[in-house]
Amino acid sequence: MAAVKHHVTIKGVKDGLVFLLDDTCEFGEVLSELQHKLEKTHQQILTGPIIHVHVKLGKRAASDVEKEQIRSIISQKGNLLIQSIESQIADPMESVFHMPEIKLVRGIVRSGQTLTEEGNLLFLGDVNPGGSIISSGSIYIMGSLRGLAHAGFDGDESTVIAASHLRPTQLRIASIISRPPDEWGINEAFMEYAYVKNGKMEIDKIHHMHKMVAKQ
Repeated sequence: MAAVKHHVTIKGVKDGLVFLLDDTCEFGEVLSELQHKLEKTHQQILTGPIIHVHVKLGKRAASDVEKEQIRSIISQKGNLLIQSIESQIADPMESVFHMPEIKLVRGIVRSGQTLTEEGNLLFLGDVNPGGSIISSGSIYIMGSLRGLAHAGFDGDESTVIAASHLRPTQLRIASIISRPPDEWGINEAFMEYAYVKNGKMEIDKIHHMHKMVAKQ
């Protein structure tokens, strides 16, 4: 028999109790279980002197109304004093300022030339047909990529290749090689990027890249 998943976990800490609320289920299920545990299954530990309570919502973005619903249920127990109700949602600006180190290179990679770098690379310029740009990290090109680009050359399939104009002779991420550009099904003049999904290289518009980053 599969174990029952609890939507509310109550833990004792040095200065009181922490209520951990599941962030993957419907909010109503959390409220229902919270009410049940306070009234039925956890009465013994929730009686006596004043107990400070910290509520952790995980990654759930709760509205003021939802937080008030939580307060209302917990406050029914006169000895429970709510100290905080917190979500662990990252500040979107945090991801901007805590990106992995990236190396900036300017210039042009001409036919017969190869630019090789370690780590993530931001290249300001064009990679012409017959030219190659290779990096152990991700490659971001502010210009045209019309030659070869190889990201994650040491085996990192989580790297990406992005360019203002992505029309390469070949793309490689780790050991995976892309299909020819005429098979991508993208004809508009949008900035695009390449990434690996389920062992296969995919191409998408750059404004969808945040969805991939969010999952990592």
